[in-house]
Amino acid sequence: MPEGPELHLASLYVNKMCTGVVFTGPVRKSEVSKSPDVPFACEAYLITAASRGKEVKLTLTPMKSVKEGRADRPMDVVFRFGMSGCFRFTAEDELPKHAHLRFYSRETPSRVLSFVDARRFGSWQPNGTWQPDRGPCIMFEYGSFREKIASHLSDRAFDKPICEVLLNQKFFNGIGNYLRAEILFRSNIPPFVPARTVLEDVLENKKAVQNEITDIKTSGGTKRKQVTEETGDLLRLCHTVPLEVVNLGGKGYDPQKSDYSDFKAWLQCYYVDGMKSIRDHNGRTMWFKGDAGPLAPKDSKAQKTKKRAKKEDDHDYTEKKKVASSRCVSSSKKNVVKRKTVTTKTPKKEKASGSAEAGSRKVNAPQLGKGSTARRKKNSSAESAGGPQRRRSERVTRQNSK
Repeated sequence: MPEGPELHLASLYVNKMCTGVVFTGPVRKSEVSKSPDVPFACEAYLITAASRGKEVKLTLTPMKSVKEGRADRPMDVVFRFGMSGCFRFTAEDELPKHAHLRFYSRETPSRVLSFVDARRFGSWQPNGTWQPDRGPCIMFEYGSFREKIASHLSDRAFDKPICEVLLNQKFFNGIGNYLRAEILFRSNIPPFVPARTVLEDVLENKKAVQNEITDIKTSGGTKRKQVTEETGDLLRLCHTVPLEVVNLGGKGYDPQKSDYSDFKAWLQCYYVDGMKSIRDHNGRTMWFKGDAGPLAPKDSKAQKTKKRAKKEDDHDYTEKKKVASSRCVSSSKKNVVKRKTVTTKTPKKEKASGSAEAGSRKVNAPQLGKGSTARRKKNSSAESAGGPQRRRSERVTRQNSK
């Protein structure tokens, strides 16, 4: 799932690719998308992007009309990427399969900025604003982010394990599954310990560090006062670890791309061999090392990492896909008809097989009869052979009796 760094990289990508490009016409939506239409049409307009946590905002700015000397109102379209959202800028004849919202340039041939979302969990809101329920951005509003955590520690949300609180976008806007694993691993904090306890310790240590002033001797023998700077606590890592991903460049976490190796080498915990995994109370997989903590789900057992082969979902909504799917449907119907004909013919085969079995039984019966008659003949011949001896013995017994 794209997280804060990926959405910021997406905004940088849009600004880089769309600089100096003039767009025109209406904004087009795919037929299968359930997100709202974007009621914007202009003869010439520009596109810029900005990010905040897990949101990206595209600003459509109309250019002044030469004839009328005025410009239409700009429009902000706020995007949330869901599980697989991203932006692509391609030629019109190379339109991606899953392009659900498209902005066309005024060139010939035209180029297209597309919002691509294979799994369709992403969304957009025309005339939208940043969601008010989301907290300050962990990357670019660090001061406000830290202040909000400190002022809301009594909130019931912090009764939960720290790994689950880190996914609460009301306080940690931009952190997702892989970031929480990396942050907790580098902080050496078990995932299922009370969040309030962890954060209270972090904030108390921060105050103590800020007030710590020491005298340091320089090489010339003089003394100067120095305030010890903030160490890398949990909240600080919520700010610095995402920026490390941004500095890697590219698209960040994107297993489908070919140059995913840099990000994979950067990971220290998430999906790394030798690490443990367990499902939290919300069903999300948590990666960690060592003890899970006292608040770990009782029914869940930690498992070692197992690499899984990912299957690509086929969500092609182009005309070629429609033709291919119609062919598949027709072929499946033919297969169904063939199956029916086969099922109707099977009783005849059963009868034929039954008659064959009966015939084999009839053939075997006479063989048994011949064998039995042969035995009878042997027995009768044996009896006839022993017949004269019996008669002689009978005569001897009669004579003796006389």
